[in-house]
Amino acid sequence: MTGMPNLIPALPEIVLACSSMALLMLGVFRGDKSTRLVSWAAVVVLILSGLVLSGIQHGRMTTFGGQFVIDDFGHFMKWLIIIGSALSILMSLSYNEQEGIARFEYPVLILFATLGMFMMVSANDLISLYIGLELQSLALYVVASFRRESLRSSEAGLKYFVLGALSSGMLLYGASFVYGFTATTSFDALAIIFKGLGGEGPSIGLVVGLVFIIAGLAFKVSAVPFHMWTPDVYEGAPTPVTAFFAVAPKIATIALFVRVLIGPFGVLVADWQQIIILLSIASMVLGALAAMWQNNIKRLLAYSSIGHVGYALIGLATASEIGIRGILVYMAIYLAMNVGTFCCVLSMRRTGRMVEGIADLGGLARTQPILALTFALLMFSMAGIPPLAGFFGKWYIFLAAIDAKLYTLAIIGVLTSVIGAYYYLRIIKIMYFDEPAEAFDGPVGGEVGVILGVSTFFVAFFILKPDFIVDRAAVAARVLFAG
Repeated sequence: MTGMPNLIPALPEIVLACSSMALLMLGVFRGDKSTRLVSWAAVVVLILSGLVLSGIQHGRMTTFGGQFVIDDFGHFMKWLIIIGSALSILMSLSYNEQEGIARFEYPVLILFATLGMFMMVSANDLISLYIGLELQSLALYVVASFRRESLRSSEAGLKYFVLGALSSGMLLYGASFVYGFTATTSFDALAIIFKGLGGEGPSIGLVVGLVFIIAGLAFKVSAVPFHMWTPDVYEGAPTPVTAFFAVAPKIATIALFVRVLIGPFGVLVADWQQIIILLSIASMVLGALAAMWQNNIKRLLAYSSIGHVGYALIGLATASEIGIRGILVYMAIYLAMNVGTFCCVLSMRRTGRMVEGIADLGGLARTQPILALTFALLMFSMAGIPPLAGFFGKWYIFLAAIDAKLYTLAIIGVLTSVIGAYYYLRIIKIMYFDEPAEAFDGPVGGEVGVILGVSTFFVAFFILKPDFIVDRAAVAARVLFAG
């Protein structure tokens, strides 16, 4: 008999799993009247899991037969996921009550999705990778269609489910190829096998398996051409769910992408680099061009997120420590920008109803000047205008591309960034120069107002203390290249 595995590296996951089931039972016995209590308790659980995570010593540790790993990279990405999930729950409180969908299952599902994301970040085996991915996805399928009486919300959940099942099949197919040609699913064992190939290079079957794994992950991160679900799901899902989709799952999948390609497949960079470059270029170009024709703010943000994934993939394409640092800095800034932007979208409420048309922002600077100012700052940051945080996110990414001599990729990134600035500036122009539309309901307040203020402050004043994020990102990136 084997001994008990070391549970210390997985303590945050254990806290999340046990607390999620306890809150589920609390909700079942107390009914929907407990929704606000369960929501706040879920936020406390997320913070507690973060504190437990911080208490785990830094340095690489594995457990469960090497299937689970925790290191500085995992610490950094899990904290981003905790922040994204907690803010998504807080943003949903008032919205769900106003829309009549305040049910205790929502925060519990977010916790289960977060547990899956933690598993994804710490996956050190193709099996644990798949378990984490599916645990996240199953919860996301449900929250996408959380507004059951809405045809659009049900359609969003169904589309995400069908295409998600397809991507999971592709991922498993690729994993089976890799296992068939190497007789192992362990990342550590795969890395040793690939290093031993020498100048021979991998077999065709192994490359085919790698391509299918990349395709499965590209769907989850909504990279072109696996992006087709994103605009419809973003538009159809309830707005706080869309905000959640835009941040935490995207950060987790980017982390998994990095963990898989830099870890076991790092030696095979010549075989996957061209694929990542193509995904990056296609995502940046489509994100920049398709968003121009959108009239719905959530669809515009969907295409914007596709473009942002393209920029993040530039850092992965470099396969370098400076490139991974760029990704981590970019995802931290991306989290703040998107959470703030979706707080602004949640404030677009007229006579008790949500409105999502970009034209509805007309003359906002005259009716609600503070909301217009924060929205404008966030849009300038999304466009990459200095000295806001979004500029520095792209700066570190493009710096990595130039350092890796990927000059064409950097140039395309800059050009698409300039083109993409058009639709961000268009929103600012509508708010400040168009004729005023009917005013939105009241000033922004409550949890949404606080989150909006903090995220805007971070974006505006990131320049004063960038080292707080950059230094931690550098430490997190370094661990992936150690040894």
